[in-house]
Amino acid sequence: GISVMSHGYFQHGGVTFPGLLYSPRSLEAAREFPVEDDDVFNVTYQKSGTVWMLEILSLIRQDGDPRWCRSVPNWDRGPWLETLLGLRRARANARPRIISSHLPVHMFPKSFFGSKAKVIYTVRDPKDVLVSLFHFARIFRPYRDPGSLGDFMDKFLQGDVPFGSWFQHVRGWLQLRGRENFFWISYEELQQDLRGSVQRLCSFLCHPLSPAALDAVVTNASFAAMSHNPMSNFSLSPGFILDQNRGPFLRKGGDTWGHPGDWGQWDIGDIQGIGDIGDIGDIGDIGVLGTLGTASASARGSSWIRTGDPSSGKVGTLGTSRGH
Repeated sequence: GISVMSHGYFQHGGVTFPGLLYSPRSLEAAREFPVEDDDVFNVTYQKSGTVWMLEILSLIRQDGDPRWCRSVPNWDRGPWLETLLGLRRARANARPRIISSHLPVHMFPKSFFGSKAKVIYTVRDPKDVLVSLFHFARIFRPYRDPGSLGDFMDKFLQGDVPFGSWFQHVRGWLQLRGRENFFWISYEELQQDLRGSVQRLCSFLCHPLSPAALDAVVTNASFAAMSHNPMSNFSLSPGFILDQNRGPFLRKGGDTWGHPGDWGQWDIGDIQGIGDIGDIGDIGDIGVLGTLGTASASARGSSWIRTGDPSSGKVGTLGTSRGH
């Protein structure tokens, strides 16, 4: 596709990208990336648990031993495929590789679809994604300043943000449900039951852990452990990428690592219409329902997302229909 730069952003495959970290060339190279059968892909829409899942996958790989996580930056352990530096690192890393990506499914490496490589897709309540992305855009220099939360929400709902529409991203990836090399989980499940989530991941990855190793993974993947790990909290990021004077990457107790429903701390007058996020018919085929606006933040947990067979329009529940 033709790419046109505008205010440091360009369009590729119908999706917006910031020019400082991405280029049409890097995105085309990612599409042609040679996938190996033992690759494990950590895929998310941005601000949906990428860094957390990468830490969990790194710890599972090391049977709970945190030394790799504490000595190697996460962008080397699980490089972001669509950046030029990440692509280079992914090619060079020893197998079996962990590779991270925010790419929508239609821009993912073509060779994945005929491979046995595994994708783990983490999905998060879009209201929390919105608020987290708003804070992130204020400190992440490649992104435009988000302006007011209300203005930013309008852009988010229209998909006029880097990596495009949350709705299209989630709908696209969840069409792979039922494939044996695709596993999806919600950020809220990781928060509510980290141990059970790690056990299900291990089962999917065919990587059984001893009880002691499982304990070590859960302990070292906690917020406290991660937020103190300079290899995972992005405190090593160069200033031209992250302006940490405006706030840390991991906002303790805030939206990035906070509890489900942290968007509720906002004066709702700032963000009138936020309930619309849950009511968009466009995503009806994956059954993301309007419970967003009605369930209480504290009790909501993962109730915001329900799944069913997209073709039948029937709605099941998160826990029973995932297949893993």
